[in-house]
Formats: sequence, C-alpha cells, structure tokens
Amino acid sequence: MLHFRRPTVLKELFEATLKRPFPDGRQKTWLPSRCLCCSGAASVDARALSAQLKLLHAAAHRPAFRAAPSAAPFRSYCTKTEGAPVEVDEQLKKDGVSGEAGSDKRRNAGILPSLEDLLFYTVAEGQEKIPAHKFLTALKATGLRTGDPRLKECMETLKETLKNTSDGVTLDRHLFKKCVQSNIVLLTQAFRKKFVIPDFQSFTSHIDELYENAKTLAGGQVADYIPQLAKFSPDLWAVSLCTVDGQRHTVGDTKVPFCLQSCVKPLKYAVAVHDHGTEYVHSFIGKEPSGLRFNKLFLNDEDKPHNPMVNAGAIVCTSLIKQGAGNAEKFDYVMNFLKKMAGNEYVGFSNATFQSERESGDRNFAIGYYLKEKKCFPEGTDMTSVLDFYFQLCSIEVTCESASVMAATLANGGICPITGERVLSPEAVRNTLSLMHSCGMYDFSGQFAFHVGLPAKSGVSGGILLVVPNVMGIMCWAPPLDKLGNSVRGIQFCTDLVELFNFHNYDNLRHFAKKHDPRREGGDQRQHNFGPMDYESLQQELALKAPLWKKVSPTESHQDSSTTVVYRMDTVSK
Repeated sequence: MLHFRRPTVLKELFEATLKRPFPDGRQKTWLPSRCLCCSGAASVDARALSAQLKLLHAAAHRPAFRAAPSAAPFRSYCTKTEGAPVEVDEQLKKDGVSGEAGSDKRRNAGILPSLEDLLFYTVAEGQEKIPAHKFLTALKATGLRTGDPRLKECMETLKETLKNTSDGVTLDRHLFKKCVQSNIVLLTQAFRKKFVIPDFQSFTSHIDELYENAKTLAGGQVADYIPQLAKFSPDLWAVSLCTVDGQRHTVGDTKVPFCLQSCVKPLKYAVAVHDHGTEYVHSFIGKEPSGLRFNKLFLNDEDKPHNPMVNAGAIVCTSLIKQGAGNAEKFDYVMNFLKKMAGNEYVGFSNATFQSERESGDRNFAIGYYLKEKKCFPEGTDMTSVLDFYFQLCSIEVTCESASVMAATLANGGICPITGERVLSPEAVRNTLSLMHSCGMYDFSGQFAFHVGLPAKSGVSGGILLVVPNVMGIMCWAPPLDKLGNSVRGIQFCTDLVELFNFHNYDNLRHFAKKHDPRREGGDQRQHNFGPMDYESLQQELALKAPLWKKVSPTESHQDSSTTVVYRMDTVSK
C-alpha cells in the first residue's frame, strides 16, 4: 500500500507557508483549501472544491492552533486584494516567467499541488514518469478493480492516452493528471486509506488464511434431492467479498455459476417490502423463527407462515411480487432488481435446475395447497403459477463474485457500492437483515446468531450470503452440506472470521482487545483527539493531511466537523 509522500519541495513549501506573515500585519485564520483564483489550469467548480475539502479533511476533532504574530507585509499570488483577484499566470506573464520556472514560481508563491499532483507524487516516488502498470498495481492494492464502473472514464482515458505516448507504457505528470482527473475524489480516498478497510492487503491475507483453513474440511454431503444440484463437485470452494466502498477480494472457485436456491429468499422479501412496505407484507407473513425444518407444513397461531425464510413464507412472499402480471414479466422484474444489486455483474438462470425443481417439488406443491386452503395468498392468486415463479427464482444463477456485491448492497443500506445506485429502500434492508439474523440459517439460526452474530442466509446449493452491516458483504460457496442443510466449509469460515475480527454484532469495539478491527488503520483508532503538539509535528501533520489552503473567519469557533476539520493556524508559536 502506498502512502502520500512529501517531496522536499512540498516540505519547503509548507515551512515557508506556515512561517510567512499575513498582509497588512493583521492576523488571519486559515483552513487548507485550493485557491479558486489561482488554479492555473481549468477553473475549479465550487462544488467540486467543497467535495475535495470534505474528503481531504474528514477526521477527528483537533484543537485550535494560533500562528505567531506576523512581522512584515507579504505579497501573495493566492490572496484577493480589495480590487479584482490577482491572477498568477497574468503576473508571471508580466514578469516574463514561463514553463518550469513558472511552476517553481507558483510553488514559491504559496500555491500547493492539486489532488492529481499529489496522487502522481504518491505513485511516482520521486520519478518524473510512472509506468501505467505501476499505477494499476497500486490501485489494486487498495481493493479497487480496474473494471469498477466508477473508474470507467479513468480507465478509458488511460487506455487512449497510452496509445499516443512514445513508448505506450509510461505517463508524465500532465498525462497522468489527464487520466485521473475524472475520478480524483475516489482515487484520493483509495490511496489515502480512507476506505472502510484501510489496510486492505493485510485484511485479505487473513481472509486467504481462513479460506485455506476451511478448505481442509472434508465432511458433508452434496444435496441430491434436486437432481441437478447433485452434479456439483464436493471439492468446489470459494469466498468473495465486497466492502461498502467497493473494495473487492476473491479466492477459490469464484467464477463458477451456481443457483441461489434459498439465498434468494431474503432478496425477494426485500423486493416485496421495497414495493409494498412492511405492514402490507407482514399482514401475510410472520416474523418469528419457526423452530422447525424449513419445508414443514406448519403455520403460526394466526394461520400465517412463520417468516419469509422458510419455504411456506417464501412461497407467500413470491405471490406478493408484481401481482396481476404474468410470470415472464415478474421474472424480468426480479432479475432487474438482482442485477442492480450485483452492480450489473453476472446474474443468470439455469433452466435445467428449474425443470429439475419442478419435477421433484412435491413437498412444495403440498405446502402450496396447504397455504391455499388456509387462504394465505392475496385474493385471486393462482397458486400453481406462484409455485412456478418460486422455482424460477430458486434457479437464478450467480457467481461468488456477483453475489458478494448483492450482499454488499444490503450492507450498504440498499445502495450498490460499485455503481452508487440506490436499489432498495432503507426500510426493506433493515427488515431483511433483521430476519436473516434471526431466521436465515435454517435450524441452525439460533446458534449462528449466538456464535457469529451477523445476518446470513444459506441455501442447499452450498451458498452462504453473509452481511457485515456498514462494512461488507461476503458470499461463501461449497456444495457439501451438514445435516441441517448449511455449507460445512461456509459455517467454518464464518465462525473463524468472527473469532479473528470484531464483526460480531455484540463485540464491544472499544474494549474487546483480543480481536482485530480491520476498520482501523494498523489496528489503531481511526479518529484521534490530539493533545498539544510541537511545531515540527504540526508541520508534518499539515503536510500530510492538508495540502490545500483556505481562509476562515478569525472569530469562527471549532465545529463538530465529521466531514471538514478546521485547523486554526493563528495559535501556533515556535
């Protein structure tokens, strides 16, 4: 992982800027920002500037610092006089300065590099040019993929730019800036370790170890009551994860398609709640764990299915989606939702599994007729058509990679991390995660909630859809199942994950010192309350954390600034 480095010129620049007096001998208060009047290239939109400031200065509360009294007037190219702003380029033109000398003059005048410049310095490590592959390697180390939809413009520009370079490999600073400027905020977050998992390489090395530990397990049987499922090799084993910031990691057979089976139950429940609301959906379905096998013919005291995660509840939930439409339209509707949840990654359909399910689905037909007898469906529902649709949804195919993005969408409150599109309402996501936590793992739900403490849903194809709320989504897949219908390796991986990291819902994040917290860089608190700092430490802090400058009112008090940190430079004394 690369960090922002401070070249010598930046160090001298910060020292000169911190020590310089203010015009007219008056004390002023300053906040890191970018001077709009002196950006040099294209003018900076005020909203973009605000977004950059919020990004760069999101941190903990810091105490105020006051600058030493100024001694003499100072002419700055980055200030506004009482008249019109002084443009740097115009002033340099008058002075007959251009080219590299002009760049040096700008630096000496107190104009700090743009975000694009800082990113270049980070990757270049002192070189004038950087190979494109070095940038891409560093990008992957942050957890971002070159195929991330958010980086599409950046990658396309990079490809076209390399075609026009002399060697087709390296980029100088200006070409690099051209390539990254469209995605500079996301890239700056990535390289400054501002994602939810800052030390991503370290975290994924632990994930790989957990994967290898679970791989050694040889127990369990591949499901054979649906003939098509029995064809999968028991040796298949895959884990994929996607964080709420779109960081990705996969290990094992992650590109092999498999059917969601019961893992689709929370997803279609989320669609139903998204469309109709909680009250309507739960007028047909309960919210309690059943304490019985998932395919039992049994209802609660109100003659409703116990919850949407058992077959009876899932069949009724299926009947609530797109009522009145044909199965083809309903299927396309749900597929569209799932593709959006997966960030448009692979979501397919296995017709062979669908036919196999329908031919061997006597138990589900029995449940359907029982539900019809008890009037559990909305009025006018065609039960056999609902069962066909139910079998279709169970036969939807995903890969571990695409399913991990679905799980991450749930972890991210219904917004797909890699597209930024809102797919599900917050209400639908909250309800879905609650029921996954209490009812998602068949008859193992109570033990899983106790030991793992995370929302999850298993399926007889061997998948476990695991959600770490506000952090990441994970899909584990291995066909061999235990006697309760859960993936043997998947259960082991989830258990080991929570033993190593403090992801359990009831882990005390402050005092549980025996576990790692990957949300904190290097295991430390991500936000600090700073005590008194000496002058040299302050210079280093500002050089790394605040490459931009902006005036603020001298009387402005320090606010609770979760997005922007105010540095009061008028309290520093050497």
